[in-house]
Amino acid sequence: MPKPFPKPFPTRKFVIAAALSLGFAASAGLGIATLPSANAQETAPEPDFDFSEPEAGNDAAPEPEVSADMQMVLDEMDAVINALDGDAERNGNSWEFTLEERRMLVVTDATNGRMRVITPIAPVEALPEGALRRLMQANFDTALDARYAVAQNLIWAAFVHPLDTLTTRDFASGLLQTHSLGETFGTTFSSGALNFGGGDSGAIIENQLEELLDQLEERETT
Repeated sequence: MPKPFPKPFPTRKFVIAAALSLGFAASAGLGIATLPSANAQETAPEPDFDFSEPEAGNDAAPEPEVSADMQMVLDEMDAVINALDGDAERNGNSWEFTLEERRMLVVTDATNGRMRVITPIAPVEALPEGALRRLMQANFDTALDARYAVAQNLIWAAFVHPLDTLTTRDFASGLLQTHSLGETFGTTFSSGALNFGGGDSGAIIENQLEELLDQLEERETT
């Protein structure tokens, strides 16, 4: 019997590895705890972000100054994230939050004008034979703007976009697509947006996107 795909884990245990693999930890000012091994997800203590202000004499780099236009984009991102999770944690211009029990991380590099949304899915070592090929196939058809990726011996879903051209709709769509890739791992491997499968996922995520945008519009008018 072939080895089945592992169930994607929704917890925050390995979210912190993204900051390491992306090289944004220093610029984002994240305090990084020791990571557990990928196969110890049931027993290892969960690492946490340190969102405290750096102490005097700390070597952490200060947040770079951003233009007014860039700050507007970051503020719009913050509004979208808080519409999804009112308890979202923000550290500078990076966020950690929960979307339907799945831990999500948004990391920005304002200096170079980049951002990404990521969520951990499963340890690479738990994948059945041929699984990476299946993920590459999904990246071609059932994933759209968010894609599967490998870093720190984990499978991730990731959405990457330049900050200076990022619209509220782009960002909201990227969040929902990344979440969908995490949730459909091992089944439809779908970003929930456009794909060649002809299923219902596209309509579902489009409805979610419109509801989120309506919610944001209501907040702006009240």
